[in-house]
This record gives sequence, structure tokens and C-alpha cells, in this order.
Amino acid sequence: MRAVTRTRVAATVGVLAITCLLTVPTAAFAKGPGGSQFDVEGDNQKDGGKTLESRIVYSGSTGGSKGTHSGGFTPVGDWFPPACWYEPKWTPDEFAKEFQKDWDIPNASGVGEAYNLAKEHYKNGQPYKDFNKSETGKGMWWDAVRDKNREESGDPAAFACDTATFWVKNGETPNVKNAVTPEILAQLAYSRIKVPETEITLAPQNITKVNLPTWAWLDRATFKDVSVTAALDVAGLNISATTTAKPVSLKLEPGTSDAETYPASGECRLNDDDSIGSPYAKGKAGQIPPCGIKYLRSSGDGTYKLRATITWAVSWTGTGGAGGDLPDGTFGTTQDITVQEIQSVNR
Repeated sequence: MRAVTRTRVAATVGVLAITCLLTVPTAAFAKGPGGSQFDVEGDNQKDGGKTLESRIVYSGSTGGSKGTHSGGFTPVGDWFPPACWYEPKWTPDEFAKEFQKDWDIPNASGVGEAYNLAKEHYKNGQPYKDFNKSETGKGMWWDAVRDKNREESGDPAAFACDTATFWVKNGETPNVKNAVTPEILAQLAYSRIKVPETEITLAPQNITKVNLPTWAWLDRATFKDVSVTAALDVAGLNISATTTAKPVSLKLEPGTSDAETYPASGECRLNDDDSIGSPYAKGKAGQIPPCGIKYLRSSGDGTYKLRATITWAVSWTGTGGAGGDLPDGTFGTTQDITVQEIQSVNR
């Protein structure tokens, strides 16, 4: 831990334009002043209580309670929720303790000089004196937070928040990109949405015949909106945002080119009652399903992988009447379909 912290301080002071530190190696996975890794689950007991975790609390369809939810809800297009952001982290006393613990800095390779310069910045009055303890209760130290999964995957976006730890007075919004706001909270809530792993209903179910239209549908009762709320209440900052995903369409991909979809695009839109498609019933054997598929060739000894992808329209509302739309999200599931040669009709 100490070696990692030392290198990170060099990176932090580099943000303060200390040219002599440019040759000091940096570490992306460090904890320490200006580069701590918050836990994005809002669990302040993580890491043995040694560091404060993210102050953001999430609730709603996060998949953290009973029920089966997906972990693959992804945005359409090139947009992604923030991989890093800034939020209040330390009181003056907390920052002082975090800054000073575990330090044993050698005067070599510029690391000791980096630490001394950081002390000048935060402790010795250039510009902050004694970690701003005289301002206790009037503000907090803000620091970067990184999405753990994207950090561990090496996503460069997770390391874009490289501004050194900075002081913010209560009630003020810092002029720093990705400083937490209701909109940032909405985007972070987006990244935590877990939608139900909904399996479409088919008729015939799982085993069908060549040239026999297979009906597909989703009932409104099992096809509902989901939402996640992200809230932050600390240091005079009390903001929240709720991000809601509403299912809007179902796209069918047969798993083979030897098939036709209904409609031809394979995308089945919501009905007026917010269901998709229409259940098969006796007497419909000669009809074309509003949502479905027809296989033109047998699957032989294997199966076709029918992929059903649901598109969700996403919007948000937040503190102060803020709100708007976010990019659509999708989630797909795959079902094995056996297609037999014998031709028949539903009765």
C-alpha cells in the first residue's frame, strides 16, 4: 500500500504543475490524497473502514435484492455513463489523517520532494493551511471517484479525473468537469440499472416446424418500467436523481439467415396496452403473427439461437425540477429453438 501511495502522490502533485515530478512513475489503482478509489456501491463499511467510501446511495432496480436481474443493460451508440466523477469525501480532520498516515517518504527519485510540495499545498498555507481545519463545518474536500469495474478493466475514461483534491464550500458547485450534479447522479444511476431477464413467450414453445409461423409476445404484467435513484446528502449538498427505463420494443434475431421475421424488420413495437405482440390462440393458425418468426430450414440435430433484444427508452428527473432523456438501453437474451422438418399447423 505504501509504495502505491507514494507513486500516486507524484501524480497528484503533477496536477499542480510540478515539472520536476514528470519522470516519477504513476499508479492508477492507488489510495491517497488526490487519487483515492471510492467504492461505488455506497457502502461506507468497505475496506475495513480505513477510508471513506462513495457517499452516493443507490436504490431501486439495482439487482441487489430478491429476483433475477440482468447485468448487461448497455447504452445504444457511443455514449457511456461517467467512468469517474468528483464528490465530497473528507472533512478537514479526515483529510489530515488520510494524508499523513502510512507515509515514509524517501528523498529519492523526486518522491520525497513531491510529498513536501504536497504538504506546502495542503498544510503549510500555499494555498491551504492545516488542511483547512479552520473551515471545519463550512465545506469539505472533494476527490475523484472511479467506477471500479471500468478501472479494473483499464478503461482510460476511468482515469480522466486527475484534478488534485480540492476544497469546496458548503452549498457551492465546483467548476470542475464531472463534479457531481443531479445530471451526473442520473447518469450514474443509469449504469446501475438491472432489467428483468425476460424470456419471451413463443407458440410453439422451443420446438417448431419448418414454414410454421411462431408467435412471440410479452405481456404487460411481466414487462414493466424499472428505475434507480441515486442520492447524495453531505456537506450542505442534498441532491438526487431518478433514472427510469421504459421498454419500447422487442427485436428478434432468428440465429440463421434461413428465416423470416414478423414484421420484416424483426422489431416489434409496444401495443397501446404496453404489451408486445399478441398471444397465440386457437383459430389463429392461418394468421400472420404481429410479432414472430418463421424458420425455412430444419435445425437438424442442433438448435438455432433465437436472440430477443429489448430496447428501453431512458429518462431522468432530479432535484430542482431538472430532467431529460438519456440514450436508449438494450438487453438481450438467447433461447434455443429446435426446428423440425415435419410440417404442421397450430390447432
